[in-house]
Amino acid sequence: MTVRRCAAALAAATAVLGGAAPAAFADGTPSPAAVPPGLYGTKDPQYDGVFRQSLAFLAQEKANVKPAEQAVAWLAGQQCADGSFMSFRADTAKACDATKLDTNATSAAVQALVSVGGHTDAVKKGITWLKSVQQDDGGWPYTPGMGGSDANSTGIVIGALAAAGEKPADVKSAKGGKSPFDALLTFALPCEDPTGAGAFAFQPDPKTQKLYANADATAAAVTGSLGKGLTATAGQADGKGTTCEKATTPEQAAHNGAAYLAKTLAPTGFLKSTMPGAADQPDFGNTADAVVALAADGMAQQAKASADWLSKNAAAWAKENGPAAYAQLVFAADATGADPKNFGGTNLIQSLNATGPAPQAAPSSAPAAESKEKKNDGISVWWIVGVGLVAGIGVGFLISGRKKNQQL
Repeated sequence: MTVRRCAAALAAATAVLGGAAPAAFADGTPSPAAVPPGLYGTKDPQYDGVFRQSLAFLAQEKANVKPAEQAVAWLAGQQCADGSFMSFRADTAKACDATKLDTNATSAAVQALVSVGGHTDAVKKGITWLKSVQQDDGGWPYTPGMGGSDANSTGIVIGALAAAGEKPADVKSAKGGKSPFDALLTFALPCEDPTGAGAFAFQPDPKTQKLYANADATAAAVTGSLGKGLTATAGQADGKGTTCEKATTPEQAAHNGAAYLAKTLAPTGFLKSTMPGAADQPDFGNTADAVVALAADGMAQQAKASADWLSKNAAAWAKENGPAAYAQLVFAADATGADPKNFGGTNLIQSLNATGPAPQAAPSSAPAAESKEKKNDGISVWWIVGVGLVAGIGVGFLISGRKKNQQL
């Protein structure tokens, strides 16, 4: 669910489904954009500025940290006139480029603005725009008008709808009357599939319509199918184990997807990078997303095991990749009951705060259970940053989302 995740998804989709790389990469990696005041992180923001800022706010909210006014103003100022967001607007005095409107950035920003409060109109405009670009199958693509719906984008939009107080099941396409949950069910692999029983595909193969299991898309679809978002917390215990059942409801599909993730994570505790040509190495961002998905579905044992693995191994990755990476780890820690202020010896909140303007208030001393009750289950990350940014992520994902087709 981060830029890294998006980039990963994009790369995986391109390699497995034979799709073309985004137009933005057709002529090589774009030149770096300057990092403006108020934005978290120091890396080129053009593919993930809005996304990483949004994840930073959502992670800070977990610890009752109020971001700096300058930081909030920067995010709010990125919104386009129609309510949408691009991944990054270097010059907000210019109208948004319609070919770069981003459902993932918009959904993440909506959730973030809900979390900081005081932006009701901006949230409404964002939701209105998302509804206006819903596809006939009930889902959403990364960029409206460019390709069909995908599991990652649809999942993160569900999170935005839920965070804004909407009922995702009631948000239906103008043509066909399909809901986001209807769309997610079309990406679910049947239990009979020998390679990915119960998993979700990013999208169907454009030529054969065959579904290929994608762990990152599965994590996004699980939280989405449960009506939750990027900051999903632990759900009631799933007593079905890792058995796969015929899925006719979103909840059943979520169970199957979580079961697939649990079985995939069990041998090592982490997911491996699926970037073309990448060495056989851990994918920290996607693993963190999977932890949140497992916890949300109620598979606490495997969620905790993988969160423990992250606590011992992800510090260097987070330090290298900055705010979105720290935020993903905060979400994983919070979903499994771990302390984000002492995650394997790292204070994730303090480290995150240090990547941007000093927050308005320090974390409160309120009990964790108390602050969790105030939390809102928004959605999870997801996608498009670009293969060119993969290196910046450390493992080649650069943001689920989003990487799935995005960057960190």
